[in-house]
Amino acid sequence: MTSLASVTLEVADLTAAEQFYAAAFALGARIGLRPAQAPTTGFRGFALSITVAQPADVDGFTRSALDAGATSLRPAEKSLWGYGSVVQAPDGTIWKLATSAKKDTGPVSREIGALVLLLGVEDVKASKRFYAEQGLTVAKSFGGKYVEFAADASSPVQLALYKRRGLAKIAGLPEAGSGSHRIVLGGTGRSFTDPDGFGWEAPVAAGAPTPDRG
Repeated sequence: MTSLASVTLEVADLTAAEQFYAAAFALGARIGLRPAQAPTTGFRGFALSITVAQPADVDGFTRSALDAGATSLRPAEKSLWGYGSVVQAPDGTIWKLATSAKKDTGPVSREIGALVLLLGVEDVKASKRFYAEQGLTVAKSFGGKYVEFAADASSPVQLALYKRRGLAKIAGLPEAGSGSHRIVLGGTGRSFTDPDGFGWEAPVAAGAPTPDRG
């Protein structure tokens, strides 16, 4: 089974990004960072979602992100599906912090239940077919609105597809955007670029130089 093996954010200031993510989310090796100066404007077409156990944990991660320099796009609030907030990191990456629980059941925790990469695509059904052809296995599918792919035990991030317009709405941003996505996906198969311009890199062989996309 082909799966998402890594996610690397391309950032203008590597040191600042490392400091932010260590203070805000303490993700460790789950997300990679590398310097890049590729031009980008507006909505980059993706968001990363951190799922936690309870509302107090959402509030805790939201506070630490804002204290570290993030911008609030959507304040934490209750909804039909649970409780969540949306923030934007100083490097421009959008982070959704959410829980399906509506009440706290224990002390505040920094434990991350799941980390999901949401790709905003123009045609969810077409992108679903494309990724299935690359060898990814569909775990959940809701027509042309949302698709979730299966992840193996070693994958630090799960992949899901969302309608681009809908993802921008969740983020509280205009849909328009151009230039680099500023994200590179590492797969367990060959290199390719999907219909919406998201690039996947094949595993780097031992001793081989790391690609520079800056």
